[in-house]
Amino acid sequence: MYESLAQEAQNMQDEMVLWRRTLHQIPEVDIHLPQTVQFITEQLDEMGITYTVLEDCSCIVASIGVGNKCIMLRGDTDGLPVVEESGLDFASTNGCMHGCGHDMHATMLLGAAKLLKAHEADLPGVVKLLFQSGEETFHGARAALAGGVLENPHVDAAFAMHVFAGLSPNVLTYGPRPMASVYGFKITLTGRGGHGSQPEICIDPINAGVEVYHALQSLIARECPPSAEAALTIGQFSAGDAANVIPEKCVLQGTLRTFDKEVSTLLIRRINEIVPAVATAFRTTCVVEELSNVPGVINDETLSREYLDSIEGLNLGYTIVPGMHVMGSEDFAIFSDIIPASYFFFGAGVEDQSKWTGQHNPKVLFNEDVLYKGAAIHAKIAMDWLSKHGNE
Repeated sequence: MYESLAQEAQNMQDEMVLWRRTLHQIPEVDIHLPQTVQFITEQLDEMGITYTVLEDCSCIVASIGVGNKCIMLRGDTDGLPVVEESGLDFASTNGCMHGCGHDMHATMLLGAAKLLKAHEADLPGVVKLLFQSGEETFHGARAALAGGVLENPHVDAAFAMHVFAGLSPNVLTYGPRPMASVYGFKITLTGRGGHGSQPEICIDPINAGVEVYHALQSLIARECPPSAEAALTIGQFSAGDAANVIPEKCVLQGTLRTFDKEVSTLLIRRINEIVPAVATAFRTTCVVEELSNVPGVINDETLSREYLDSIEGLNLGYTIVPGMHVMGSEDFAIFSDIIPASYFFFGAGVEDQSKWTGQHNPKVLFNEDVLYKGAAIHAKIAMDWLSKHGNE
């Protein structure tokens, strides 16, 4: 029924490049994306697609088709607080950057929307499209969930995909547990500031912070099973403004990532036990704040196989590589923890491999030639899933 889908998508490539470049120039962060929402909804209006905007989180929920079964396609839309150094003619100049490829994801979902709308009469069910904010901050999926994205109609299955700048554009990869959980935390230690020449009458929060740092690293070395996959990183350690002043406060921020829920629960509990104990030992007070707490992404094996069959049916020439398993995190896990879902990575490296960098790099480049392929993949997966399950 959908033999021509890849060609239909390819015919949209030039339009999709324009969409992507427009989005690339207006990156916004977290869950307040007014310009992004305006652009995406303008395209949906032109397509005649109905949608709802969750105003408190800048998520857009569009629906195509009618029926009892529903599959959700998700594309994230937020950028990063990174100054772009890509050298592109359409580079962002607002101090933020689409350095993780979310402009690509939003564009591919728009492309899929146009394809699905063209075939709406043949859909035996509903395709729900979630243009989701706040993935980078782990706020968006939970906000969309609270806004009822999985209901009215109830979502039975979900799919998402991520471009990868350091992977050949003919490679697609997946795995049963592709991404880790993340617990983000902030530790504020408060002492007594004073002159650097009189440390004995001060309470030095930097000294306490150093000891807290070492104590947290010992959790991985001595309390985490050697066979467990876990990473605890302190990415921010800040205190003081002058060389001869002992400051009042010291702030540490970090993340814990694991694949095992029991290990995660244990280490989170121990973080919240050890930090106050060390702080007290060095006479400081402390506050431990939870910044994020997202489970690992779980791929439903049956769905993954169905989705792969759909992709292979497009004859796009992808090499399928199983075993995707990285310590990065993704709040699509909020959905995969509740409903059957699968999450794939596919290559978007530019032709010149010497320019390949990791995601979030200010110089990162993505291959726009994959845009139509991503749109076709999203649409074909939704169409095939509904064809198989829509009448159940």
